[in-house]
Amino acid sequence: MSAVGGAVSTHVLPEARVADPREAPAIRWGILAPGGIANEFAAAVASGTASTVVAVGSRSEQRARDFAGRHGVPRAYGSYAELVADDTVDAVYIASPHSEHHDHALLAIEAGKPVLVEKAFTRNVTEARAVIRAGADRGLLVAEAMWARYLPHYDVVRQVVDDGLLGDVVLVRADHSQRLFPDGPDRLALPELAGGALLDLGVYPVAFADHLLGPPASVAARGSLTELGVDSTVGIVLAYASGAVAVLTSSMLARTPCGAEIVGTAARLEIDGPFYSPTGMRLLSPAGEVLAERPGALPDPLRGFSYQAAEFARCLAAGSRESSYVPHAATLRVMSTMDEIRAQVGVRYPGE
Repeated sequence: MSAVGGAVSTHVLPEARVADPREAPAIRWGILAPGGIANEFAAAVASGTASTVVAVGSRSEQRARDFAGRHGVPRAYGSYAELVADDTVDAVYIASPHSEHHDHALLAIEAGKPVLVEKAFTRNVTEARAVIRAGADRGLLVAEAMWARYLPHYDVVRQVVDDGLLGDVVLVRADHSQRLFPDGPDRLALPELAGGALLDLGVYPVAFADHLLGPPASVAARGSLTELGVDSTVGIVLAYASGAVAVLTSSMLARTPCGAEIVGTAARLEIDGPFYSPTGMRLLSPAGEVLAERPGALPDPLRGFSYQAAEFARCLAAGSRESSYVPHAATLRVMSTMDEIRAQVGVRYPGE
């Protein structure tokens, strides 16, 4: 309970139902493409799970060796084919640019390896369906590494909405914007690497709205493009059959607080920025009184990516082909919504 204006509030935010990542079964990971996000994944596996990273593959053997040295990985390969052929690898984490996710996931699946594929899952929903279908044909686990949806505070948000603490949801707002262009990585600037703000940053607000409201009845989007034709800033309005509306924004030209808010007829929930990382939240009355609060820090030594790695290990041990945290239907809904957003904004990638 919390004190508000001298009175005692009976509002209490629910406890997260997410299991401790350290209690998940141990599996042996192979990492495909040792970029920045792969560094975070390897560190999280080592510090927050019982699993280990046993191999890394890169198009550059030296890059693979450098990564292996940083993270204590025993085997480094100068090709992706060698990585997925490694018999000691139980599952492959796909960390290459968005443009390569489809081909690299299929490479691993064809080698008989379950895959955890970084978000955005692929360039478009057609490629996403192909990866999921390939996994199903081989009887393999395929999951999207939308790490936010595996975190404890996302489960709390889900319960707040499902338990009716907000009343009927009327409005969802979410933003993810970073200063990553024009001086950022090529993967954001180049159409051939499926660049732009939406697939790298905007996927978080879109997936957040999907987590709460499911598939939209309509999509409206406007944005600005770079000289090479990828989106630099996007504004999105999603309307739902329930009457709710989601207003989502994303830009790679400037940094914002990256917060989120869910507004209902009875109360609203504010989620501190960055809303997609372990963070705090507060339940407020329509008048703005704080009814309940929840801090966001994870217990040491857990890291955010520990949760998705642990969930994948649990699913693999159970023989599941998808995770309930990010089921295939959710991945396909998000990719389909982003396809429509790109079509309205005017972004098309080479080869699509």
